Amino acid sequence: MKKLNALLLSSTCFAVLLATPAMAQEAQQDTAEATTASQDSGAIIVTGSRITRPNAAAASPITSVTSEAIRAQAAVNIEEVLNRIPSVAPDSQQNYQDSDGRQRIKLRNLGFERTLILVDGKRLGTMNGLDANMIPTALVSRVDVLTGGASAVYGSDAVAGVVNFILDNNFEGIQANANYNFYAHENKAGLVSQVAKNYGFAQPAQGLTTDGGRVDLSLTAGKKFFDGRMHVSAYVDYRKADLVPYSARETSGCQLVEGTKDGPLSCSISSYTGYGYVSPQSGPNAGNAYLNNPNGTRTFVPYSTALAANPYDGYSFQRKNERWNAGGFASFEISDAAEVYANAMWFRDKSANVYPARVYSSTAYSDGPYQVRCNNPYMSAAQSTAICGAAAGTSTFVPIELRYRFTGVPDLEDRYVNEGLRITGGVRGEFAKGWNYDIGGVYARNQQDTSWAGPLYDRVNNALNVVSNNGVISCVNDVANGCVPFDPFSANSATNNSTLYNYLVAGTYGTSTTTNTLYNGIATIQGDLGTYGIKSPWADQGLAIAFGVEYREDQLKSHADQIWRETVSNDADRYLAQHVWEGNVELQAPIIEHKPFADLLQFNGAYRLSKYSSNPDTFSTWKAEAVWAPIQDITFRASINRAQRAPTVVESFQGSNTSYGRITTAYNDICAPTIVSTSIDPVTGQPVNVYGAPVGSREACRATGLADNLYGSATLLCPTDVGCTYRAGGFTVDPETAYTKTFGVVLKPRFLPGLVLSADRFLIDLNQSIGYNDYAYFSQGCVQTADPFFCSMFVRNTNGTLSSDPTANPTTGFIRQGTTNYYKSKSHGWDFQGQYALQLGGAGRLDFDFAGTLTTLAGAQDASFLAERNCVGYYGGAGCGQFIAKWTHNLRGTWTTADQFFSASLNWRHLGPLTRTSNSGETSLGADASSVRSTFYRIDAYDYFDLALNFRVQKGFSFRIAANNILDKTPPVMPNSYDIGLSRANTISARYDSLGRQIAFGTTINF
Repeated sequence: MKKLNALLLSSTCFAVLLATPAMAQEAQQDTAEATTASQDSGAIIVTGSRITRPNAAAASPITSVTSEAIRAQAAVNIEEVLNRIPSVAPDSQQNYQDSDGRQRIKLRNLGFERTLILVDGKRLGTMNGLDANMIPTALVSRVDVLTGGASAVYGSDAVAGVVNFILDNNFEGIQANANYNFYAHENKAGLVSQVAKNYGFAQPAQGLTTDGGRVDLSLTAGKKFFDGRMHVSAYVDYRKADLVPYSARETSGCQLVEGTKDGPLSCSISSYTGYGYVSPQSGPNAGNAYLNNPNGTRTFVPYSTALAANPYDGYSFQRKNERWNAGGFASFEISDAAEVYANAMWFRDKSANVYPARVYSSTAYSDGPYQVRCNNPYMSAAQSTAICGAAAGTSTFVPIELRYRFTGVPDLEDRYVNEGLRITGGVRGEFAKGWNYDIGGVYARNQQDTSWAGPLYDRVNNALNVVSNNGVISCVNDVANGCVPFDPFSANSATNNSTLYNYLVAGTYGTSTTTNTLYNGIATIQGDLGTYGIKSPWADQGLAIAFGVEYREDQLKSHADQIWRETVSNDADRYLAQHVWEGNVELQAPIIEHKPFADLLQFNGAYRLSKYSSNPDTFSTWKAEAVWAPIQDITFRASINRAQRAPTVVESFQGSNTSYGRITTAYNDICAPTIVSTSIDPVTGQPVNVYGAPVGSREACRATGLADNLYGSATLLCPTDVGCTYRAGGFTVDPETAYTKTFGVVLKPRFLPGLVLSADRFLIDLNQSIGYNDYAYFSQGCVQTADPFFCSMFVRNTNGTLSSDPTANPTTGFIRQGTTNYYKSKSHGWDFQGQYALQLGGAGRLDFDFAGTLTTLAGAQDASFLAERNCVGYYGGAGCGQFIAKWTHNLRGTWTTADQFFSASLNWRHLGPLTRTSNSGETSLGADASSVRSTFYRIDAYDYFDLALNFRVQKGFSFRIAANNILDKTPPVMPNSYDIGLSRANTISARYDSLGRQIAFGTTINF
């Protein structure tokens, strides 16, 4: 029996050890803890199953990260830990400029909504509202990542897999953790610096730069009472990060722009400058663009890009943020039959995206151009004539377009405050011999307050409406609210003008609040039927079974204050909700143990039935697994899961709710003629177009409902002033279904003690994928295929046009878009893992841990008659925005002294090369002979090395020094980065170490 136990434990523990810590002595301790995860019950809790029993073996591959691995990495938040796992799609919500600060996890590049996040086996929160960074890193014992469907065990959302955070909720004593890290990067002039220099944009100083300081302080305390029957623990955690702007790195001195394929590079520029931008909207100079003369005289000069500004110079490479986490755990064992438990977690996070303070263009509002008096006292006579023509010097109001950048005042901010509370509780115990129960629930509430600010339109007009009284210029209107005159007709008039800034901006922050709430009740009963002799005649262990029933309700509420409604969006308050009842059964059946050709043969299965309030149908999910160890040295495992995911409350709302709008981009009806060129008729002064053939075939246009006699008619052109119309929503969104298959082998050769290897093939095929598809998706699909799946989304007027009044809720005259089910998404590949522990006697011990993923297929197929896209190894265009390298791996080697005083750990992170889709040679990715590029078409493989040193000074005191990216390798640079997936600041900030070398110090003190 001991040999069987050893084999089964090695199969499970190997997964736990894959990302084990840099310190071997800690690895040994974590191994012992992981393999006896519940010493009181003698059970091992394996992620992916509700059945807990001794010596359980995982039939699906699990990658784990232990607490010491987190410390060796010097991680301040959870997203940094997960970004290094090959199966996780890297993200950087705490950093990049355009995020809202919440961290959600994406396995296998299949989207966050298909990855279920658990804490101690229970849901963290709602799919739309959770923030994984509420989990305190100091209390994480390990993180289990199970990639593959687990819906039959945990319910909907577990399509791509499960990330289960196992917390140390049995802590005793007092522990203080302190971590501080910063960046030490060598700025060197490069490509971006050379281009930015041509625009006179400020660049970072060359040489060593230290910035981006982050601190993480935590205090944990726990104690047992009543002979260990009662346990109480609590923690508090504080984190703070300093701002690192784009301008602090030579790779982001400006946003590189490449206007044409292989064309010259330029910088993205802005007309918002301290010189001021003025454009009359009437009179003889209507539409002309001017700048105030930089020499300070009140004269205009033609607008020139040479005097433009850098629109991104204040953006955040690392956002400034501050976070508090706190919580507690309590349990009381009344008897073997009843243990009451309760946990609570709370967090509050504040962060902001910064933007240069500006007087916005009037086009940012729906009220039309600004208005200015032709006798405005700030205007010179020449300026008044240029703007007003014959009305110069009169009190006549004329329309005008203005843009101005403030300097010497605070930046504008998009402010995000995320706050959440999660409470779990219940009772568990043994109610009969071999039978246990757990009845509990989760309440989770996450609230996000989003606050945006900008000059109010009315206040800008008030500040423009000024008169001179005996040489004193003052506002005509809004004097009671402190109106400050605005001088847009001289250069740098907004420099250090805090009074004007305060009038236009201060107090104008409008706030929108969204609250997501989860109510989750779970009851599980599990039994070991071997206690009653129900077992295979060839096995030592008996049949194990678990029954469960679950109720979940997701709610989303949103509202906004009056300023938000006036300046950002006037959307109505929303209350969205859906609930589900589910029942499930799970089975573990050892068939053969300790027999020739089968040291172990075991089958597992699970089945779940779900009924959602948002869908009239009941649907089911299931799994089947097998584990076969012909001898102790080798174990084969296989599983197949049918996982289904119902749409979230947001997806259901997006699918069913109907709204209308204008397509304001340069979209043209696929059946209208293309405009080849435009000239001006010398007689009428009106534009004259030269037309070409439509982009859609006659067959495709016929499929859209267009009469043949209208094919190619100029009457189908979208109106130039308003564009064509779209209708969003009006769809029924059904659950999507994924079939996940894994086949693997685990090797633990007895002739080489300490070595464990595994290889697993994964195949995830997602059918009826839920996703948002806009008008371009259906339009392009119709052009390519002429299939009704795409072409039926054109709903034409009787005259064939696609333009109608969106405010009138039209029944025709639009193209549809919205959240729908489409065809397939896929993710296939191999996971490889390995661990080797080598004893060196008096010289200590060497530990090696390896995890790698070979992705062979990642992409989608939009319809059965279209080609399958495989984005592996490609980026940019054709829906390949996730930067999926074929091969990624982590390899960590650790040496620990025999007395365990010192350990050194070196980690090697490898990211495979990437090629732009234009050079893929794949027509399914939009590549053809004309798309092949000679520049910026490839990102070479990247290798990063991290070093961690640990000193265990005393039993209760350890000190750590770490350096991540010790070679300070700069990230790849690409132009037009904002057009490519989550790329920002000329690089892929979520995937590569975009800020350079990171130095970290940490200490742990136990009292």
